[in-house]
Amino acid sequence: METAEMIPAGVLAAEDLGHVHLIGVGGVGMSGLARLLLTRGVPVSGSELREWPSLAALRALGGTVYMSHEASNLEGVDTVVYSTAIPQDHLELVEARRRGLRILHRSEALAAAMTGRRTIAIAGTHGKTTTTSMLTLVLQHAGLSPSFVIGGEISEVGSNAHHGSGEYFVAEADEHDRTFLLYRPHVAIITNVDADHLNTYGDLAGLEDAFVEFGNLTDADGFVVTCADDPGVRKVAQRLREAGRSVYTYGEAEDADLHLSEIHSNASGVRYLAALNGEPLGEFTLPVPGRHLGLNSAAAVLTALRLGLDPDVVAAALAVHPGVRRRFELKGIVGGVRIYDEYAYHPTSMHAALQTLREVAGEGRLVVVFQPYRVYRTRDLQTEIAAALALADEVVMMEVFGPGEVREPGEGGVALTGAIPIPAERKVFVPSWEDVPGEVVRRAREGDVVVTMGAPPISLMGEELIEALTRRMSGDDLDATYAPRHSKNAD
Repeated sequence: METAEMIPAGVLAAEDLGHVHLIGVGGVGMSGLARLLLTRGVPVSGSELREWPSLAALRALGGTVYMSHEASNLEGVDTVVYSTAIPQDHLELVEARRRGLRILHRSEALAAAMTGRRTIAIAGTHGKTTTTSMLTLVLQHAGLSPSFVIGGEISEVGSNAHHGSGEYFVAEADEHDRTFLLYRPHVAIITNVDADHLNTYGDLAGLEDAFVEFGNLTDADGFVVTCADDPGVRKVAQRLREAGRSVYTYGEAEDADLHLSEIHSNASGVRYLAALNGEPLGEFTLPVPGRHLGLNSAAAVLTALRLGLDPDVVAAALAVHPGVRRRFELKGIVGGVRIYDEYAYHPTSMHAALQTLREVAGEGRLVVVFQPYRVYRTRDLQTEIAAALALADEVVMMEVFGPGEVREPGEGGVALTGAIPIPAERKVFVPSWEDVPGEVVRRAREGDVVVTMGAPPISLMGEELIEALTRRMSGDDLDATYAPRHSKNAD
């Protein structure tokens, strides 16, 4: 990262930060941190350029939100917080340096908020958010009142961050820019290690090294929880054991400490049997479908059991887990068309999510509205992303969302659309946001499942699709007949 030397975790506490100003406060990560600080009594302001859904809640908690980026926003501020997406020449960062204010990366500020708590940090290429939300809900149901920061809102809680009164702090630990190495967890969970963020790590070996370093940051009486089914994590786990760390595993693998069997997933949810060290624990259920979500829940189960929670309490909490916003989130049903939102953008998580959505679609078709996330990922994993999208019946492709990146000729949405191995009439590239709802209306019909998938902005598309389909139902919009505009097709 282009920043001053990192402040070691634990040196600062949240109360040491004074008035905190967050640049780009509306994003999931930054809004979660802002909410956490506000509920802890820390004065918070932030700046944005668009009205994100999270901003109303921050204002209700007493936060000040400026709908512009201005030097004057820093009046009375002690600490300025930025994310990796904010360029170093951003005018508020420049002004903060001129004034001599404390400047922290988001992860540094989050590390300060963890001071004095036993941190449970959840890392991995996929599944971090759902695993974090499940474990948080389990601890809440056990009456432990954890603090938490999650990369998405827990539907039941309606929040992505909270300052609790208990000893545990549950945090999603993002590896994309190495900032997860700032934390000093009591428990480190690693869900999987898959090729991603290689622009940061160079290659898969470099990424594995970082996860080993993360696991080695656990405190003396802490432990590491890993997935026994993932080849990358198995290598990391072995290296951690050799380093003297306590490592516990979960999965379908026969040697897993928490062994899963008879996993079943359908539209109503997922269930499986679990045994700990050979002793049966009984059945665990989730009210949301997806084998991959069952595996994520096992990480929460094993961690909770190692912390001393009763298996029945854990099972009861998971049985009512409502899911996480932007993870298989049902936005609405119009004219028999079900509209979901899903955050997946890496081919592995896309494949798992789309397989689950096909189960849900049943006899209907699956229509995917995809916004690729990051130019480098879309370029380097184009074949794999295209193969995942081939699970859909129809694909409406948007342009790559890659703030701060340069897209070279021949890269991006057009190239990715052309690479999807399905007939040309079943895929279309739509570069303009405003044209997407009309394209979906032309393609969707009763019984279909439509999913908006990918980069963060696409989460706002679901409401527009609902409006467009509602207008069609009332006869005020496009005819329901499927009439794709082939002129926009990438082929």
